[in-house]
Amino acid sequence: MASARTAAAAPRPQVVAHRGASGYRPEHTRQAYLLAIAQGADVIEPDLVLTKDGTLVARHENEIGGTTDIASRPGFAGRKTVRVIDGEKVEGWFTEDFTLAELKTLRTRERLPELRPDSARHDGEDQILTFAEVADLARKESTRLGRTVGLCPEMKHPAYFRARGMAIEPVMAAALKAEGLDSATAPVLVQCFEVGPLKTLATLSKAPRVQLVSAEGGPADLPGVRYADMVTVEGLKAIAGYAQALGPEWRQVIAINSAGALAGPTPLVVNAHAAGLKVIPWTVRAENAFLPPALRRGTEPGAHGDVATLLKALFATGVDGLFSDFPDLAVAARGT
Repeated sequence: MASARTAAAAPRPQVVAHRGASGYRPEHTRQAYLLAIAQGADVIEPDLVLTKDGTLVARHENEIGGTTDIASRPGFAGRKTVRVIDGEKVEGWFTEDFTLAELKTLRTRERLPELRPDSARHDGEDQILTFAEVADLARKESTRLGRTVGLCPEMKHPAYFRARGMAIEPVMAAALKAEGLDSATAPVLVQCFEVGPLKTLATLSKAPRVQLVSAEGGPADLPGVRYADMVTVEGLKAIAGYAQALGPEWRQVIAINSAGALAGPTPLVVNAHAAGLKVIPWTVRAENAFLPPALRRGTEPGAHGDVATLLKALFATGVDGLFSDFPDLAVAARGT
């Protein structure tokens, strides 16, 4: 994951376990990460937010009402509030209002229980993890298995945290150094949907970086800039000036026709590779709710559709890896 694509034969694309094996266990938990590694994931992904005392913890969002049992804790009821994050009003409990010690008293929950009831049966079994704990888990599993388990941390909402006087970039850089990941060849790739934080991190750490983009919208730190403009030929060249990889939404890699079927690759992978960028699209999920109509099976949103066809089509475009909530299915579709 550490170096840009060269003219040499590309290595086998990597399977990145999105928040761990989050299709099977509550996301960002020890169980989810360990299961992902057991299923053959090459890389595990922790989304990172800050605590009140400046520790990086693995949560998809800084609002934790939907992924922990905090709503059932009377002692924390008074800290429920409303915040504006990236232009959206969000009500709940936020990591930046709690110390790490307080967050460690909480138990994790499945974020999508209506779609993933089997995962929800593991509610309450895990604590929130720090980035240091996730890195330690990856290191120990690498030693135990005799293969490298990489990390793909994402800095979440840096502009929001910066506005609150909590810059995440120096904390991220310090954490990378502490974990021995401050090098261009380290098994790590730091992600962000914003642009400025990646540029700042480039001055603080040698760890490689990935610019995340979406099919719609634009980076929160650059009002008026659209992701669509960032993935043009010129835009990709600009990204290559501060990042080693591009993380597009998978729908930006494969087109979907009016009938809801896969319609072949877009030029994005070829263009990004020409700019010297690796391409690691996100996020492939197996449930009908997340698949295009032609790949759905049955009418239940939580039932699994024909995700193998999507995974194989993505690998066939020449991507350097992909994110999935179901690492085992991605590994199987990739083959050996």
